[in-house]
Amino acid sequence: MFDRFIVLGDSFSEGLCDEQYTPDNFRGWADRVAENLATLNSEFTYVNLAIRGKLLHQVALDQLPVALTLIIPGRTLVSFHAGANDLLRPKFDTPIILEKYRQSVQQLTQAGATVMLFTVIERAGGKGRTADRLAARFAQFNVGVRESAKYFSALVVDAAEVPLLQDRRFFDADRLHLNPEGHSRVARAIAYRLGLTTDEGWRDPLPAVVPPNRFRSILADVKWAKKFLLPWLWRRIRGRSSGDGRSPKYPEPLRWDDGWKVHAS
Repeated sequence: MFDRFIVLGDSFSEGLCDEQYTPDNFRGWADRVAENLATLNSEFTYVNLAIRGKLLHQVALDQLPVALTLIIPGRTLVSFHAGANDLLRPKFDTPIILEKYRQSVQQLTQAGATVMLFTVIERAGGKGRTADRLAARFAQFNVGVRESAKYFSALVVDAAEVPLLQDRRFFDADRLHLNPEGHSRVARAIAYRLGLTTDEGWRDPLPAVVPPNRFRSILADVKWAKKFLLPWLWRRIRGRSSGDGRSPKYPEPLRWDDGWKVHAS
C-alpha cells in the first residue's frame, strides 16, 4: 500500500462543509481516506495542498511543483481534482483547460505517483437553458478526464458511477459542497476503489422523501440566491476568491496519527 498520500485541488479536496476541527477548518473526504490509509502503514504520511476557490492554472502553478518534490516513486497516491471552478467561469475554454489538465496528470505520472482523478457531477437537479449549457460543458470536461485517466493509467472516481450524488441531501445548503454525509460517502467510495474494503454501503440511497411544493421550492431558491449566489457573484465582479490569502491545511508530510490527535484534542 502507499507510504504517502498527496492531495491537490480546490474546496472539494480541502473538505469544505464537512465536520469542523476548528472554525473554518474542515475534515473532508481526503482526511477520512488518510485516516484509513494510516491504519495500514505505520510509516504513512499525508499532505493536503488543496485550497478553496482555486482554478486549474493556480493548482498547476502553486500546488503541482510542491507535490512533485514530495512524491516517493512507486509509493505515493496523488489525488488531483482541479478544473471544477473553471467550469463555472463564462470564459471557460475547453481545449485549453483539458490540455493543462493533461499536462498536470502527465507530470505526476512521470514522477512515479499513482494518480487518482475525479469527474464532476454533470447535473444535480437544475433545469433550464443555463443548466443545460453547464451540463453539456461538464460532460465535455468529463470526457477529457476519462481520456487522461485511460492514457496515463490513472485511477478515476467517476461521478456517473455514484448516482446517489445526484441527491441534493448529500450537499450543504450552498448546493455546491458536500455535507458530512456526502464527504463520508465519497471517502468510502474511494476506499472501495482502492481495494481497501469490499463494503458497498456507500451506494445505498437515502430514504425517499416527498418533494417540497412549488411555493416552498421557489422560496428556498430565493433564500439560496441571497445567501450564496449573490456573494459569489460579488466576489467574481471584484476579481476575488474565497481562497485568497489562505494556506494549505497540511503543506508538509504529516504522520496522520499525530495530526489526527492534534485536531481531535
